Amino acid sequence: MATIYIDEEIGRDESGQLGSEASPFKTLQFAYIQRPAEAQYLVRSPASESDTDVVDGKVWKPAAKSALKKAVNYYEQQKKKAAREQELAAKRRQEEEERNAVLLKAKEIVLEDDASLPAPIKIKLDEVGDHIKLRGVSDASSQGTRVRVVGRVHRERKQKDVLFVTLRDGYGFMQVVISGKLAKTYEALTLTRETSMEIFGEMRQVPAGARAPLDRELHADFYRIPNHWKAAGGEDAITNRVTADTDRATLLNLRHLTLRGEGASSVMLVRDAVEYAFNQAYRELKIRKVSPPALVQTQVEGGATLFQLEYYGADAFLTQSSQLYLETCLPSMGDVYCIEKSFRAEKSLTRRHLSEFTHIEAELDFITFEDLLTHIEHMMCRVLEIVMADPTIASYIKNLNPDFQLPERPFMRMKYEDAIKWLQEHEILNEEGQPHTFGDDIAEAAERRMTDEIKRPIFLTHFPAEIKAFYMQRDQDDKRVTESVDCLMPGVGEIVGGSMRIDDHDSLMAAFEREGLNPATYFWYTDQRK
Repeated sequence: MATIYIDEEIGRDESGQLGSEASPFKTLQFAYIQRPAEAQYLVRSPASESDTDVVDGKVWKPAAKSALKKAVNYYEQQKKKAAREQELAAKRRQEEEERNAVLLKAKEIVLEDDASLPAPIKIKLDEVGDHIKLRGVSDASSQGTRVRVVGRVHRERKQKDVLFVTLRDGYGFMQVVISGKLAKTYEALTLTRETSMEIFGEMRQVPAGARAPLDRELHADFYRIPNHWKAAGGEDAITNRVTADTDRATLLNLRHLTLRGEGASSVMLVRDAVEYAFNQAYRELKIRKVSPPALVQTQVEGGATLFQLEYYGADAFLTQSSQLYLETCLPSMGDVYCIEKSFRAEKSLTRRHLSEFTHIEAELDFITFEDLLTHIEHMMCRVLEIVMADPTIASYIKNLNPDFQLPERPFMRMKYEDAIKWLQEHEILNEEGQPHTFGDDIAEAAERRMTDEIKRPIFLTHFPAEIKAFYMQRDQDDKRVTESVDCLMPGVGEIVGGSMRIDDHDSLMAAFEREGLNPATYFWYTDQRK
């Protein structure tokens, strides 16, 4: 009988170990697995006074019966586990062989468009109208319109010999039923999400109790999937790259893929609807759209947030705001607006500090401060009326924000000075942990608390000149403050800012001097006051 040595201090549980005195194993369990039931197992243990052959205070002793019993049990467990794994591996190999055989046979299936069927009409997935008829569920004699649709696989589900596909084309979704021979092709059996498909078939009502987009489904009679339309599988499949467990940083890097999800895409669709509504609302007021420059040589919101670059040997900046450029169009075009990108080199990483954002700005001629407030109120309410009139967009908004309510007019008017008093009375402190005082730039958190408690849209007006831009007009009744406004919404905070402009040349030049700005760079703006 062989003798196997175990030394927990210098031994190794490696297949290359011999289990000899010079090359011992580390644990009894591993030793038993390597050399089961055929040896004497000696464990290096602390020596007692009666022991002989003691080396460095230790001696080789037979393994304890309890330890040996545990090793035997562990060995049996591992043996059963290995047997199960072998069975599973064999089963997987068999299933793989069977699947490969099915796929090989599926490659022999060739689909052909049935020329005897009616010519299809091409439709978008959300398209409705009298030209699209649905076959009734209980009326076998009725005939549904034969259509042709193109889209990407948003979801797919196999059920026996039927393949259910939810198709997406950016306009809507459609449930497609693929059955019979069509569900047995190689393309159908290997279908992956985001694969593009061209599908022909008959439009039908969905069975009672079933749900599908627009309560209809397409029963396919033919489809095409060119090789270059097939989406990646394996590790590159979208279902592996974008998952519920994927961290936020990775999702942002994979924005081009996350945009295909229902949540992200609905945000983009709402954004499109809002921009369209702004264009419509401005057009209703005869306010004209212009496109100011993105590369400028002036600052509007302070030099600390400028993106600077060299422009043919001169300093230039990415625009922070187009408002001053819009003013130059007033004399010839009347009231104007723009929807353009603005850039701010913000140092904070919050949802309200963005390096690049879409900026909607308007300039109105010959108005009073009250006219300005009325205009902002009208635009906000009118844009939301237009947006919510679209049932599809309204459903996106309700899904994204179930508590959303249209704002009611009139908006509350509150002067900055009164807001400071309100914050003091409600013991809402500033960012330094001190009571608010006149001159503080009220932080977003304080604004939101105030707005959420009041539960109404607020026009916060007449901010101190020191915390506002140089071009803002001072209030004639209180020279400390400007004719300026921030519109605050419950649950959001500030969403609109505006002001009256200094319209006197001398006052404007004094403002440049006070801010340390060179008016020569702004010659095109100061010319407006001459």
